[in-house]
Amino acid sequence: MIGAGIVGLSVARELSLRDPDLRVAVFEREPRIAVHQTGHSSGVIHSGIYYAPGSLKARLCVAGAQEMYDYCAERGIPAARTGKLIVATGAEQLPRLAELERRGHANGVPGLRRLNQAEAREFEPHAACLEALHSPSTGVVDFAAVAGSFAADLERAGGTVHLGCAVESLGDGTLVHAQGTTRARATISCAGAWSDRLAVAAGAPPEPRIVPFRGAYLRLRPERSDLVRASIYPVPDPALPFLGVHLTRGPDGAVLLGPTALMTGVRGALAWPGTWRMGARHWRAGIREIRHAAFPGALVHEARRLVPELRRGDFS
Repeated sequence: MIGAGIVGLSVARELSLRDPDLRVAVFEREPRIAVHQTGHSSGVIHSGIYYAPGSLKARLCVAGAQEMYDYCAERGIPAARTGKLIVATGAEQLPRLAELERRGHANGVPGLRRLNQAEAREFEPHAACLEALHSPSTGVVDFAAVAGSFAADLERAGGTVHLGCAVESLGDGTLVHAQGTTRARATISCAGAWSDRLAVAAGAPPEPRIVPFRGAYLRLRPERSDLVRASIYPVPDPALPFLGVHLTRGPDGAVLLGPTALMTGVRGALAWPGTWRMGARHWRAGIREIRHAAFPGALVHEARRLVPELRRGDFS
């Protein structure tokens, strides 16, 4: 197994539990687990509102959220069903809000309700909206803590996690890595933004490629954190794969604003024609995200559509 983020560790754990005779080893290039996306998300456990009914994403999100709560309860990991409000701030957003409501009910999202302005403010008194969707089953958890628990489960089952062990090449059952060479009957790569490179190293064609993006957040100052009780999201733009700038109270109680969506690895990405095709299709969104990343005040201005009382000085 390559990659000790939450996906790699959960797959390795599941394999070791299904077949105790397997010898499962996880190789991680960093000095600790969950260094990248797993340890840098806002910690939201999504309830399954956004996905097309009947799709694997919808089915696995709804079932997986419940399994995550159950697992955290068994292991004593704090996971709070804080709820989420998706707010429509303009009349043009109401049809999209209605579509999200339809999807959520079709997907079996527990407790999902359409709210008017007065009802929405019972959950988020400072939020601005015409109407909203409330999802009480949305929650937050420290996913790095969950990944750590998965690693402990794996090791109890006889598996191993090797840190500081970057895989340099793989093929024909042989992995060459920083600590030597390993022969394996099967190799599973869960390497995040490096997955396409490892696929090529294993003999796959060079396309498709990953065009990586990173998100940055601002932190609401503690003395202003009473403006947000849980999570406040906008109605997303259906043309983009992002949920929009939102406010989330994380598992540590801090309120985050974000994320931005800025392309990384620009030099390599610009050499691939697919990046240019994507840029031509979404250039307006690209300009907006560059502005958000370069000028934090622009990000706060976006958030004021959700909570008008917010000011630039409220964030660090």
